[in-house]
Amino acid sequence: MSASNQETAPAVVVAGDAFVDLTSTTAHDGGPAYAPHPGGSCLNVAVGLGRLGVPTVLLARVSDDGFGGLLRRHLAGSGVQDTFLVPSTDQTGLAVADVDGDGGVTGYRFYNAGTADRGLLPEHLAALTLPPGAALHVGSVALAYEPQAGTLTGLVRAESGRRLITFDPNVRPTVIDDPEAYREQLAGWVALSDVVKVSDEDLAWLHPGEPVEQVARRWLDAGTALVLVTFGAAGAWATTGPSTARVATPTVVVADTVGAGDAFMSATLASLWQTGRLTRAGVASLDVADLEALLGLAVRVAADTCTRSGAEPPRWTITAA
Repeated sequence: MSASNQETAPAVVVAGDAFVDLTSTTAHDGGPAYAPHPGGSCLNVAVGLGRLGVPTVLLARVSDDGFGGLLRRHLAGSGVQDTFLVPSTDQTGLAVADVDGDGGVTGYRFYNAGTADRGLLPEHLAALTLPPGAALHVGSVALAYEPQAGTLTGLVRAESGRRLITFDPNVRPTVIDDPEAYREQLAGWVALSDVVKVSDEDLAWLHPGEPVEQVARRWLDAGTALVLVTFGAAGAWATTGPSTARVATPTVVVADTVGAGDAFMSATLASLWQTGRLTRAGVASLDVADLEALLGLAVRVAADTCTRSGAEPPRWTITAA
């Protein structure tokens, strides 16, 4: 599967963050410890897609340090193409994920000033040509830091209307200096995107007290074709406007929830690819049964990811239509 992915024209370009998660655990002596795992929401989405058999390329700036080598090996081992990786001598960024006794993440702390992925500039994209017909996925902390945020916003503006744009803000309030400015920017990103995926926690911070359906309706009116909302163990919901569906989350033994939302996003894109709907028209044509099937795959992939520590999505083979 990995070799095939490397040889096939990408169906999805994922652009954004790539760093290392230090996940809290317990040392052999019973004291605190942190285990390094490849991370960054966009890297996780690319890895999830690659492991599901979707031809995928990651566009990110990756360090030549030891942690950067860890990221490159992780991508290669998951079948993700490396032709859009931008080399850098800057160090790899770190995110510390604190996990509670039930496997839930209680918070993230980021150590990434001056790091490789944050330094993505427009000139790094000048020599790159996105594959015709490939979807473009962006999001997460990549859109909270400059100059990376401006570079990716420019890319999305240039490609919106030319290919399917998918967006997951994966909001991390601790890295947002000006919440109101961020909310205003997010409205602009939503308007440029065909598919928007958020968690209930994202919505509670972005639009406190506002019903999910009301926010989704506003985003659809702004131009989005599909809105997806995850509720953790309580399931997931999606709407195109004419069609709406909700599914339950499978019950699993949770190691931790790191990367679950990214796995959900990967599976969403994989489902669209599998059914020949990786276009705006294809997304807009989804009926209730289609949405239930898409959500069903997405929650299964996300739940399976929770059974392993770190963002380690499953290796399942999905075949395109």
